[in-house]
Amino acid sequence: MNQTVPPTSDDTAFDAETRSSTTDIRRVRSNPDYWYPVAWSRELKPGKTIGTRYAGTPIALVRPVDGPVFALEDRCAHRQVPLSKGVVSGSSVKCCYHGWAYGRSGRCIDVPYLGKGKLPNGVRTFPCREQNGMIFVFPGDPEKAQSVPLAPHLAKADNPAYKTRYFGRKVACHYSFMHENLMDMNHQFMHSKQMGQMKPRFLGQKREPGLVEARYSFARTGGKQPFGEALIFGERRDASEKFQHRDVMTIRTEYPYQTLRIQTGDEDPVMDLWIVYTPQSADELTNRTFGLLSVKRPKIPGILDMAWPLLVAFTERIFAEDREIVELEQNAWRELGGDHNVEVFPVINALRALLVECGIPPASESHA
Repeated sequence: MNQTVPPTSDDTAFDAETRSSTTDIRRVRSNPDYWYPVAWSRELKPGKTIGTRYAGTPIALVRPVDGPVFALEDRCAHRQVPLSKGVVSGSSVKCCYHGWAYGRSGRCIDVPYLGKGKLPNGVRTFPCREQNGMIFVFPGDPEKAQSVPLAPHLAKADNPAYKTRYFGRKVACHYSFMHENLMDMNHQFMHSKQMGQMKPRFLGQKREPGLVEARYSFARTGGKQPFGEALIFGERRDASEKFQHRDVMTIRTEYPYQTLRIQTGDEDPVMDLWIVYTPQSADELTNRTFGLLSVKRPKIPGILDMAWPLLVAFTERIFAEDREIVELEQNAWRELGGDHNVEVFPVINALRALLVECGIPPASESHA
């Protein structure tokens, strides 16, 4: 196994790996000082509001008829009724109960039965942006929002040379299971029914502050290439020598996002995946996945568009298997009362250390 880990200038990685060996990673909370998608743009119509969540915090997204989306805590200051049940009026939202109105700053700007000089305090507001068909909020310290990049590595979604699928659903597991599942390509054994028999070769890893990257190549050892895979590569491939270990798959966790890229040499990637797992419940044992899967258009015009439903069906079957297995892992964690995993793969141990390094430790450790 060829493991290439560049040296670091400090002991940060070492300290994180030491902590990760004693910390139950399924209890590590996500760091709120990043941009997280909380809804698809298509879910929020003009003049409407919807409710969503980040790690148990209820959030109301409001889209005025004119102007950008804004995000408020989804509780009216009066009786704690969800503002997402309210009515959008101009650039404000009115609570459905007594009509208290709130602007994008979160300030209460009108109580119908009070004078303007007697208005109460408002509600919490969240920095909010919209990009690539997703609505992002910054649930942490709002003063840090401007200095944190918004969802890097999404360029392929706007590239006409690629066709992009927007997908995601709620998954009943801690976000760390999702990171581990994608990073460890040895689990291709599980997908053999969908993809045939594939043998991964680990080419090495990179570890930097805030980042872990793994590289793989693959050889087909049995079964036929599925049509969905042929669409991604733009050609039919068999088990002959010329196709073995030809492409390199690079998977990166750049906290809190993950990317997966497949390319041959210096050519443009044939597939580019961006994905993030936004915690839903307060214990963060559920998440909502937001993924963008970009596939390079083949030389034959229109063929990818015609065959797109087949590719969607193929990827749905793969994602369904992944979802089932991580939820089974989460159930085992509950039944055993903690993390009893015996991890032997170096890149996954590095990943676990990264999630501990970047995340928020359990309350018992944060006060130690």
